[in-house]
Amino acid sequence: MASPSPSHSTSPSPSHSTSPSPSSSPSPEALVRDHTVYACVMGSRAFGLATEESDTDRRGVFLAPTPSYWGFEKPPLHVEGPAPEQFSWELERFCSLALRTNPNVLECLHSPLVEHVDATGRELLALRDAFLSRQAYGTFVRYAESQHRKLETDVRRGGAPRWKPAMHLLRLLACCRDLLRTGELVIDVGTEREPLLAVKRGEVPWPEVARRVAGLIAEAEEAVGRSPLPAEPDRARVEDFLIRTRRASADA
Repeated sequence: MASPSPSHSTSPSPSHSTSPSPSSSPSPEALVRDHTVYACVMGSRAFGLATEESDTDRRGVFLAPTPSYWGFEKPPLHVEGPAPEQFSWELERFCSLALRTNPNVLECLHSPLVEHVDATGRELLALRDAFLSRQAYGTFVRYAESQHRKLETDVRRGGAPRWKPAMHLLRLLACCRDLLRTGELVIDVGTEREPLLAVKRGEVPWPEVARRVAGLIAEAEEAVGRSPLPAEPDRARVEDFLIRTRRASADA
């Protein structure tokens, strides 16, 4: 029996497929420009430690449109820029880091200098307590100890102490201790501004800085056992928010 002529075939040719083409992902700049849900100022200005020389560090969270995940090319997990000193995370990446009690990400959620927030961003901010747990002791202190070892190594090798990182190290440890004691994350240093700036100016001897570091770590360790914080973050609550947000984006 003769094979059917190609003109009688009922299967569409691949070159004439009627399937919709996958949505292309917006450019990194467009993700930040058009899809930011939360943006704030961080660094010394948010910590209450700014001087005339301080930069303005901006951090943000963007929601990549759900259809942009349907093709082979996925949206970036984070974007640097487009402005100087600007850095943004995609929402899922941001939530993942916050659930791991990443100090930089958790503090971003508690900046007193909010520059932009939409409905999704407001819901993210309403979840701040879901990310907080006693696990902050481990992540904050481990990070601080690694930074302290680097500073100590520089001094042992004959280098001048790096006073600005030392100031921020003390600030971070005090923030951790107070979080564990109160259950609230407050990043503005308040009345500790001048003592910390004295460290930055090199007015505090290095052995005294090391003594303060050890003391703050010990205080944080003592506080974790009595902390009002839960043992773990509320992952289910955060995931529910993320899934609802992705679905709403797909339906938009």
